Amino acid sequence: MATDLIAAAFCYPPMEIHRTFDLLTHLATLNPLADCLVEKKEGAWQPLSVQQVQEFSNQVSLGLRSLGIERGDKVAIISANRPEWVIADFGIAQLGAVSVPMYPTITVEDYRHIFQDAGVRVVLVENQKLLNRVQEAVAGLDQGPEVIFTFDKLPDARHFGELLALGQSGEDASGLEALKAAVQPDDLLTLIYTSGTTGRPKGVMLSHRNILYNCENLTGYLPLPAGQKALSFLPLSHIFERTATYLYLLLGFSIWYAEGVERIADNLREVQPQVFTTVPRLLEKIYDKIVAQGQKLTGLKKRLFFWALDLGLRYDTQQDQGVLYNAQLALANKLVFSKWREALGGQVRYIVSGGGALQPRLARVFWAAGIRVMEGYGMTETSPVIAASQPEASGNLIGAVGPVIPGVEVKIAPDGEILTRSPSVMQGYYNRPDLTAEVIDQDGWLHTGDIGQFVEAKFLKITDRKKEMFKTSNGKYVAPQPLESKLAESPLVEQVMIVGEGEKFAAALLVPAFAELRAWAKSHNLPTDLSDAALAAHAQVQQLYEQLVQQTNAAFAQWEQIKKVALLPVLWSVESGELTPTMKVKRKVISQNNQQRIESLFR
Repeated sequence: MATDLIAAAFCYPPMEIHRTFDLLTHLATLNPLADCLVEKKEGAWQPLSVQQVQEFSNQVSLGLRSLGIERGDKVAIISANRPEWVIADFGIAQLGAVSVPMYPTITVEDYRHIFQDAGVRVVLVENQKLLNRVQEAVAGLDQGPEVIFTFDKLPDARHFGELLALGQSGEDASGLEALKAAVQPDDLLTLIYTSGTTGRPKGVMLSHRNILYNCENLTGYLPLPAGQKALSFLPLSHIFERTATYLYLLLGFSIWYAEGVERIADNLREVQPQVFTTVPRLLEKIYDKIVAQGQKLTGLKKRLFFWALDLGLRYDTQQDQGVLYNAQLALANKLVFSKWREALGGQVRYIVSGGGALQPRLARVFWAAGIRVMEGYGMTETSPVIAASQPEASGNLIGAVGPVIPGVEVKIAPDGEILTRSPSVMQGYYNRPDLTAEVIDQDGWLHTGDIGQFVEAKFLKITDRKKEMFKTSNGKYVAPQPLESKLAESPLVEQVMIVGEGEKFAAALLVPAFAELRAWAKSHNLPTDLSDAALAAHAQVQQLYEQLVQQTNAAFAQWEQIKKVALLPVLWSVESGELTPTMKVKRKVISQNNQQRIESLFR
């Protein structure tokens, strides 16, 4: 689907980019950025130029080579986002070695499994806390990693600078050029271990061609000239931010690394980026904070704020609502939404949302405010993007994930499952041809496990996960995700999971958003010294959430409606094993941990 949008997008003159590290040559030749990768150190933003990134990447390659790392060997990266992550990634790739990015938040048992399954020889780890976990995972392994380097300088640890020094004193650059030349587009670039919501982590095998094909078909989705700034904070260990990084470099954007999730708001104002990627939950938190500030206003300012918000919630990318609405929206942008843009740095043009369903109200309001939120859909196994909303309103249907991107095929199976085929589909699961055969059929179609449909024969809409749908004892199928998404629209809801397999009705396990709940409790004269558990158990709070559930039910058929709700006092987390590293709920684990509570719902 080569659209006019794609054809008109800004791009560089044609250049051969067949391996990820070719991006560095591409940049150095056509746009030698002085601020290619930027991080904050000691209170100041410190840039690395393209030339420096390329030089350090070469040193990583030669340093690893001096340690005996060869083509096909595995090198793990365990770190939050920082320039060293990307430099290591390019350095590993130039050798024909394979990067194994790992989430900092996974369990020691998962580290141990991945080290063994992948046969990791070298580990690059960020800090003391993660080093301790790596050392615990390595202890007792018959064949574990041979060398560990740390990005932070730590006592009794080999620093990343030592690896760079090995590269400076070892084989010369001409030898490296021969190694780089031997790397082919279909060579294995990376193993990304994904556990999904069940089972042991399995390694997704992605080649240079897989990811770069995806990047090249996404260039038109960020139609901005070179020299723009992107703020990076989603984990590079996830394919979403990894592919976005390659795309930014392909487009000549500089990448600025946020100091952490808690500093994103400050960093947005400091960096003033034109683009960033996010997950829906973070966008919801930004929206909730803005609305909470609006609640604190008084008089005319408060009325203006909520007048503008109401206009925004009515925005529709597919419909011109007339002269009066457009005039009102222009005024709202001048008086109210301009302050929203300032809160995001004042320069944001595009926000790319992925990793979960985006609430339609968020898309409406941000588009109304002049900030184009583009929702995408994909999987690690597809490098990742399958479909994405386009930057123009005509290519963005709120509530859908957009048209299928150029170069990708999608069809809907008779049972509603989304199937996809393209050069971006993975080579398979590492060491698991049995699992590969389960998801990729003989015709090359990858079975995503998602249920969906096309709207207006153009926009792909995800309706649920195939394996998460369940049947009640009445023989009716319930799709939990639409119910969960609708409930999560409330600022009073932090997390929710629908249950009811084999029961007479659907019920909900719900974790309140306790900060918002406490504000509500205070305004209703509830005691202020209650613990989270005591607050969740309070009769008035129980009634509040029952009313919220009833409001949600109005949008669903009788057999889908939630009949009972249980409030939980503790957030589900990656550390507790109840969420995946990408923050998806592990339904089996949560059900096991709350077995008695679930049983009580259906007594």
